[in-house]
Amino acid sequence: MTINVYSNGNTIVFKLNESNASKELYAQLPLSIETENFGNNEKIFYPPIKLSIKNTPVANAKAGTLAYYAPWGDVVMFYKDFGSVRGLYELGSVVSGSENIKNIFGKIEIKKGKL
Repeated sequence: MTINVYSNGNTIVFKLNESNASKELYAQLPLSIETENFGNNEKIFYPPIKLSIKNTPVANAKAGTLAYYAPWGDVVMFYKDFGSVRGLYELGSVVSGSENIKNIFGKIEIKKGKL
């Protein structure tokens, strides 16, 4: 499973893992959704339906990691290394366009992709 994130004329492609949370995010696509800056290393958005973390690996986030922060219910796109924290689960990783994550702002489009 891959997803394409479109923002400001750029495309970022993430390859999802086979976790429950990834499958549930994929099932919610396509999405047109607002993003927010958080800290100095990530962009976040809140999917309409919270994701199940059952059978979802704990994240050790690096630049290009797509993750889910269960306590808040937000999906995180990291553009700098982060590490791990309780409640952070890995959804996948960037395949292309990692340099564009930092420049995401406002509304983005997320669609099912193909490799």
